[in-house]
Amino acid sequence: MLSVPLKGKVSNFAWFLLQLLFKCPPQITAIVYLRTTKRNTMSTIGVFGANGRMGRALVTVAKEQNLALTAATVRIGSALVGVDAGELAGCGKNQLPLRETSLAQVSQAEVWVDFTMPEPMLEHLALAVKARKAIVIGVTGLTDEQYTQIKAASAIIPIVWAPNMSVGVNLLLHLVQTAAKVMGQTADIEIIEAHHRFKKDAPSGTALAIGNSIAKAIGRDLQQCAVYGREGNTGERNQQTIGFATVRGGDIIGDHTALFADLGERLEITHKASSRTTFAQGAMRAALWLQNKQPGLYSMQQVLGLADLA
Repeated sequence: MLSVPLKGKVSNFAWFLLQLLFKCPPQITAIVYLRTTKRNTMSTIGVFGANGRMGRALVTVAKEQNLALTAATVRIGSALVGVDAGELAGCGKNQLPLRETSLAQVSQAEVWVDFTMPEPMLEHLALAVKARKAIVIGVTGLTDEQYTQIKAASAIIPIVWAPNMSVGVNLLLHLVQTAAKVMGQTADIEIIEAHHRFKKDAPSGTALAIGNSIAKAIGRDLQQCAVYGREGNTGERNQQTIGFATVRGGDIIGDHTALFADLGERLEITHKASSRTTFAQGAMRAALWLQNKQPGLYSMQQVLGLADLA
């Protein structure tokens, strides 16, 4: 039996051309058509915490990009159960009612996206493992133990975890490494971040990722050299430290600056997010990228093809 794998979708017209040009019998052409159609099926996607700020952004992006959003969940007992997910997100009805999070619901999508909080995220992760579903995790503020649980789950299912899903921030993580290699031995390094009043963890996961990227580039251990805030008579600054400053207020989506301050000059590398859409777009890109991946813990750097630039 002849079976020819092809890339891209095969339309009815292309099916006709295969028979006409290559004189393929209908049954052989059908094999080509079926294999190609199956290979290009879009992953079905589910959103945990679809009522949250990021959850609503994810639902909106899924509709804008015509993605196959097949499940959207909220916590057990939520008054929002049954509400149309698209209508709640403000992007118009998408005929997808919100459901309580359960194993049965998790089975309704191949890849899940979670931007909730550490404790519920771990519950969602356990369900994903039971259902053998891939998951994209954008939750920050994790303890070492919680991160260890993610790593353990990645031996069973494919997982993308990243403190920030935006393209710009992930590019910034590479830029600060270059700056650190050039200026890090003499410049004072500070990381300043600002977020909205509702953010619960500090410094942000992105700020810590920036610190880790810099520390790695200059051979330091961030846990040993980080300074989180200063007060009182602190004495002269130790050049070997990496400082962090945190701002919380209003509706700031997320600002991050890596400052390399030397005598006579300073370099500032800044990223400012003006909309949660950028994070939602990155997360959906990661969800599609996870399709057919083997179990493992993947980074946003790998999703974006930036891993080889390090």
